[in-house]
Amino acid sequence: MLGQCVLFASEPQSLLATGLLDRKMNASAAGELLQLQFTTGRRTSFEGISRVLPGETLVIERGRVLERHRRAALPTGAPVPTNEERALVVLEDALIDSVRVHQRSDVPYGMFLSGGIDSSVILACMARLNDQPVRCYTAGFSGTKVRDEREHASRVASATGADHVSVDVTEDDFWTLLPAMAAAIDDPTADYAIVPTFKLASVAAQDVKVVLCGEGGDELFAGYGRYRAITRPTWLGGRAMRARGALDSLKLLRSESPEWRDGIMAAWNKAGSDGRSRLQRAQAVDCADWLPNDLLIKLDRCLMAHSLEGRTPLLDPAIADAAFLLPDSLKLKGRIGKYLLRAWLAKHLPEAEPFARKRGFTVPVGEWIAARGQQLASLVADQPGVQEMCNPDRVRSLFAGLSSSPAKHDGQAAWLLLYFALWHQHHILGLPADGTADEVLAGR
Repeated sequence: MLGQCVLFASEPQSLLATGLLDRKMNASAAGELLQLQFTTGRRTSFEGISRVLPGETLVIERGRVLERHRRAALPTGAPVPTNEERALVVLEDALIDSVRVHQRSDVPYGMFLSGGIDSSVILACMARLNDQPVRCYTAGFSGTKVRDEREHASRVASATGADHVSVDVTEDDFWTLLPAMAAAIDDPTADYAIVPTFKLASVAAQDVKVVLCGEGGDELFAGYGRYRAITRPTWLGGRAMRARGALDSLKLLRSESPEWRDGIMAAWNKAGSDGRSRLQRAQAVDCADWLPNDLLIKLDRCLMAHSLEGRTPLLDPAIADAAFLLPDSLKLKGRIGKYLLRAWLAKHLPEAEPFARKRGFTVPVGEWIAARGQQLASLVADQPGVQEMCNPDRVRSLFAGLSSSPAKHDGQAAWLLLYFALWHQHHILGLPADGTADEVLAGR
């Protein structure tokens, strides 16, 4: 907001391009970003730029916001008792209706298939609704230590008669494309899933104009392990929502202030109304911030960088109505999350093996960064944005020690700092993002 005027746009970089705003970092948001990998609430990473919240409408007169109206994303109230048989009927109606609506298009469309529960559910619905084979795309990482989902995804696709495209994301892709990714994601999310998403989008855009994606399934049906932890008492290993930051215990930050949790705690307090269970409350917190400010920004910016539209049928209001008020026992059953969604998939696409034990999706960013740790140590530590937030000597030690320290926590920290350095160079310093990651950091 400038004097008696308000600037608005769908992306911060459009506002910055006007020249009416200084490219200035919001320091408190930077701390939140480095600890959480996204920022919460209205605050963005830029001084002078605020978000309009999801579902929010503003009334503006003479450069002032007079009123704010917001449509609730989730139904209110405590879980509603029902049995599994009835819940499956309601869920199926909602799934088919949502996928039917989201695949309406006058241009070619397809989907991203990870091999996990959510995308397999979408594929099962699309296969039922389409006469022609569904075009689906899966990313994998050849020659790395992480689990490659493409073989399983191929079996799932084959069971539905889908046209399956396997996309290899290489170490060279990582170093070549990372500056462009940081440039595209102006409202920063340091989620390493941007790497395969960006590459998948570049390949899919050659064939289709719209893709359906599985974002939202974990939040609405309780798929994250942290949901199990939040429902347990402390003496059984329960813990608070996002109690630990990505850089905790590494002594990298100049300030170890716990203020980075303020946004999450505000969302937690707000989500505790209407008799919600602790599980519902945790889900509502993720739907308020993690989902729109991390997952959906990642999806939107990575796809739109390639003129590809992403659609998320699991976030349709019909799905939210069917899922959020389910009894906790139909979401979490023992150590199994997303129980009802798995039960539906077991019935309609058993080849997806929904109750088999699966590891979470991982991108080998730590492995790739460790291979260049010595080279990156000073390049990252000397960046103005990193120096403002972190102790440069500690940053150098972190990167230099990666090859001998395979700790996942260190690799995640190195990824956050590398991404932040590239993002800050482009969006705050206004430097071009042309070249590989090390070339850009070196100013070549």
